[in-house]
Order: sequence, then structure tokens, then C-alpha cells
Amino acid sequence: MTMPGNEPPTVRQLRLVVEAEDYDAAVAFFRDALGLPEQAAYSGGDGARVVILEAGRATLELANPAQKRMIDEVEVGRQVAPRLRVAFEVDDSRTMTERLVAAGATEVAPPTVTPWQSLNARLDAPAGLHLTVFQELRTPAERAATDGFGTDV
Repeated sequence: MTMPGNEPPTVRQLRLVVEAEDYDAAVAFFRDALGLPEQAAYSGGDGARVVILEAGRATLELANPAQKRMIDEVEVGRQVAPRLRVAFEVDDSRTMTERLVAAGATEVAPPTVTPWQSLNARLDAPAGLHLTVFQELRTPAERAATDGFGTDV
């Protein structure tokens, strides 16, 4: 894909950096329970540690306040998400939700079928992150043919 003027895109990776007070619990949750493969890990002086976990394809979802409120209402039934919410697409939302709760997450809302035909669950996870785990129930082509879906382009 090229940008206007035929220049190649300059962004190669989206990396979300999260400070985790309980680093070991966060690593166990995201690497071991959620199953994000470890790409690299580094340590430095004064106990400094970081792990970089693979999370598949990255996207940046920008929503206006009305959309954010609507998503909370559909998925949870009330406003709960902070300004930043991390979402992971999984193969089975129900099984993953059970696994993450067993690993220390707090279930905010169980897996719920959304109007956009995904099965979404909400959790509060280690490192202070509010999560959605979602399972797509339709193909991208099926969703694109649905009223209200498509692109702004």
C-alpha cells in the first residue's frame, strides 16, 4: 500500500508501552495466559526489565466520545472504559475470558454478541489495563456489506 504521492508508508510497527507495577504478574498474564509470544526481553541496572510480546497485526482504533459511549453500552451496559482500552482478537472469546479470569483478570462483562457481529468480553487486567477480547463472527466481506460498516475512504 502506498500513500498519496506514491511514498511508501513510514510506520512499521505499533508498540504499546505499559508500565507494570507488578511486572512478573503482568508477564505471566499477557505472555502465559493470553498467549502473546515473547519477541525479546532486556534487563538493565537497578532492576530495570522489559519484555516485548508479539500481538499479531496491530491497528489503531480512533473513536469519538459518542462511539466510545455506545461501545461501552453495547458491551457492558454502562460506561466503564477509561480513555484507553486494549483489544485482542481471539479465536474463542468464551474460553479466553475464562482463562484470563483464572489468571487474575476481573471480568467486567461476559462475552456479548455486538451489533457488529463479534463476541466481545471486557476485563480489567494486570498493569491497570482495561481489555476487550473479541471473536469475529462474520468475515470482513460480510461486515462490509452490512449497513453502517465500511470505510471513511
